Amino acid sequence: MSDPVGALSLNSSALKQEELFPIREVSRLTGVNSVTLRAWERRYGLLQPTRTESGHRLYSQADIESVRSILAWTERGVTVSKVGKILAKSSSAKAASAPVYEVATASEWQQWQTQVRIAVGCFDDLQLDRLYGQIFSSYPLPVVFQDILMPLWQDLLMRHDDVSQASEWLFYDTFLRGRALQRLHAMRSQTEERVLLAALPGHCRELELLVTGLLLSDSSAAVTVLGVGQPLGELAYLCERIKPLGLVLFSNQPPNEQLPQTLKRLALAVNCPVSLTGACADLIEDVLSGTAIACLGSEGRLMSRRLQQFLAGHLDT
Repeated sequence: MSDPVGALSLNSSALKQEELFPIREVSRLTGVNSVTLRAWERRYGLLQPTRTESGHRLYSQADIESVRSILAWTERGVTVSKVGKILAKSSSAKAASAPVYEVATASEWQQWQTQVRIAVGCFDDLQLDRLYGQIFSSYPLPVVFQDILMPLWQDLLMRHDDVSQASEWLFYDTFLRGRALQRLHAMRSQTEERVLLAALPGHCRELELLVTGLLLSDSSAAVTVLGVGQPLGELAYLCERIKPLGLVLFSNQPPNEQLPQTLKRLALAVNCPVSLTGACADLIEDVLSGTAIACLGSEGRLMSRRLQQFLAGHLDT
């Protein structure tokens, strides 16, 4: 397999000196106007650009990724005032869980994303497959999906209405779903123990659910991903027939007022431990504290570990 660093033509000086962008360029890249960017900084503390001697703002690639994350959360219905807490928790989890060999610069991931974006724009499935293999040879699974592949998927999704973007997103989405299914099947063949993963109806797209299945899987238990649209009312029947180690529910949408009671009723109906993961878990964790339902969060480096701790009875709920 070719050297991924060589394929990207990375050099040490490029990695040491991070590129900085003026506010007008950040606005162009993200679609967020300058007034909103300043408000996110001043009112909510969501961004921390550096300043030139004359006081002009300069944004790093990490700042741009933060802007895109904020957009993704607000698209799901999360208010801007709540986004800061979620981003801080995610950043803290990444810093605490990532070993030294996982640490890479945002600019390095951006260069991989650029190569992938070019392949997607050309609808070149062979080149996309080569890049996919190179990325997996360089980083562990959580970094591959959460830091490299899925942010680009989300960016294309948000630009879905632009000319040609719908076709590019669909091409990329189809490719990633196929690869995720392959990996889930390979993991399933390595162990008979399994955990069921189901999405709350209407709360995610299929790829988000499949990637979550990959992030939750480990050598002791594979994850069986139930189809998007799985009725909650039939989960008790499935758990009775399959007898999984646990049931994980997934949602990337803000919780409504009825959700805590819905989850509590479901936990009483099924014959295995119940947990919640995804963006919703970060938002509802305080409400579910002290119940039988565990919140696994949305950080890929921690989800599998927290699930195993919960199933072993070592995770406080």
